[in-house]
Amino acid sequence: MTAPIALSCGEPAGIGPEIAAKAWRQLRGSCPFFYIGDAAHLPEDIPAALIQDPSQAAEICAESLPVLTLPFPAANIPGQPDPANAPSVIDAIETGVSLVQSGAASALCTGPIHKQALIDGAGFAYPGHTEFLAALAGRSRVVMMLASDQLRVVPATIHIPLSQVASRLTPDLLRETIEITANGLNRQFGIANPRIAVAGLNPHAGEGGKMGREEQDWIAPLLADLTPDGYSVTGPHPADTMFHAAARTHYDAAIAMYHDQALIPIKTLDFDRGVNVTLGLPFIRTSPDHGTALDIAGQDVANPTSLIEALKLAQRMALSS
Repeated sequence: MTAPIALSCGEPAGIGPEIAAKAWRQLRGSCPFFYIGDAAHLPEDIPAALIQDPSQAAEICAESLPVLTLPFPAANIPGQPDPANAPSVIDAIETGVSLVQSGAASALCTGPIHKQALIDGAGFAYPGHTEFLAALAGRSRVVMMLASDQLRVVPATIHIPLSQVASRLTPDLLRETIEITANGLNRQFGIANPRIAVAGLNPHAGEGGKMGREEQDWIAPLLADLTPDGYSVTGPHPADTMFHAAARTHYDAAIAMYHDQALIPIKTLDFDRGVNVTLGLPFIRTSPDHGTALDIAGQDVANPTSLIEALKLAQRMALSS
């Protein structure tokens, strides 16, 4: 039996506590996990059991939500993040990383954070969750994958203006993205010889240089150089024909060149079940593909599907690793 999954609470004023409770109600003992945070933030009707060690989670998760409790200094008001709680939110993430690195947890699933509250309350110096986890793990480069049963897609560049994509997209960046993706598919998804399809940067993949030359000048040559190294890589493909049902049967993951080129297809195909996976870390990390949803926090209307899928995927990845 694998160790349970650690679920860091994220921003408690958001929907994190609510969807954690709903996920436990649906999964119970079928996917053992424990919540890292303050049990007082969970819905009052959820049976929570305080634990001292993750090893206790498996035996009680069928009847109660195991909670590895951490103190939060300020009262929690749904929809209103309090910067005073920021150090405890960070502590929950760090605790989860420590437990998964030690083997006490099989994977880390992270609840959504509110970056401004972390900046205001703890001087958070990272662009987001993923970069913080990379720093904790001592990794200079990691890859964000969005995954569902219908599609796995990786954006080579992420949260930058579209006007900067062409200059920030370099041969080294694309090569590293492909290599980390291939290794992650092999090691964490159990795919022996992963097939990777790479999108072009320009419309129609440049159409022979008529709509841009990046594909001809360096993307296609780079992909050709990777093939002798044992990578099963095709492209550059026109992005507008990569994501229909028949095309998706020919690859295990797609590499897109920028944020919307990657996220539009997966959110169109499977909006509620998309999972954020970080590849390149020395441990498994998944997360629901949504934010804190402060506008609906505390109203018992939040959809837990993405978190449920994130926990289930973490479990499958742990079994495949």
